[in-house]
Amino acid sequence: MQEEVENRTLTLGINTTKFTGRVLKAALSKYLAHRKEKKLQASRDSPGVKPFGKISMDELQQEHGDMRQVDVQDKSLRDFDRIAREHGVRYTVFKTEKGHYQIFFKAPNEANMTAAFEKFTAVKVKKAERRESVLGKLEKFKALVKNAVTDRTRRKELER
Repeated sequence: MQEEVENRTLTLGINTTKFTGRVLKAALSKYLAHRKEKKLQASRDSPGVKPFGKISMDELQQEHGDMRQVDVQDKSLRDFDRIAREHGVRYTVFKTEKGHYQIFFKAPNEANMTAAFEKFTAVKVKKAERRESVLGKLEKFKALVKNAVTDRTRRKELER
């Protein structure tokens, strides 16, 4: 058994015109990336791992526990997705009308759910408090100039 572990070999087939250190380095890095991807794929395919984040409605209904719903009127779902994955919340999104969405979600416990929504609202508030963009200021000034009242009556004054 010990000899078997000590005598492990690796065979790489490389097609090249000139074998240099750079070619060897590139081949080994590709091999290591392949091994890492294979390891990640094996961990994803294991039956005990449940994905977090956006899933289908059928998968969400199959799980035990209560499912909650929230109506959202903006398109900040990308921020919600990132935060939901951090806290282990699984959800699905339905578009009800133009600009209106329903989010159905489940979490392992109530604490994860509340933490995710608190962080999501904090991110939304922070984005709302940001400085106004230059394009936004430009639009505001364009509207002011367009609606400016100018006195166009001619004044006749004597000059002396």
